[in-house]
Amino acid sequence: MRKPNDVTLKDAFGKMLDVYRLRRKFDETSILAIWPEIMGTAIANRTTQIYIKDKKLFIRIESSVIKNELVMVRQGIIQKLNEHAGSEVINEMIFL
Repeated sequence: MRKPNDVTLKDAFGKMLDVYRLRRKFDETSILAIWPEIMGTAIANRTTQIYIKDKKLFIRIESSVIKNELVMVRQGIIQKLNEHAGSEVINEMIFL
């Protein structure tokens, strides 16, 4: 039986992230972790470096052909990654 002041674990965890100002870093880390699942193993295996700084996703990819393909669909990728995070974590992609 639930008491009136009980909070779900999801809500408690969300409040903790907000109170300690860790929400943005948590969302960034979750995007980096989900990169292979969203992009597929072929692209993930050729990604040598990936990080987020100031709402910009920096990606280093070995293959120039894949890099050119990703440049063409960058807005779709940004949208998918932000949907996964549930907020706008990335607003630009930069290929190194």
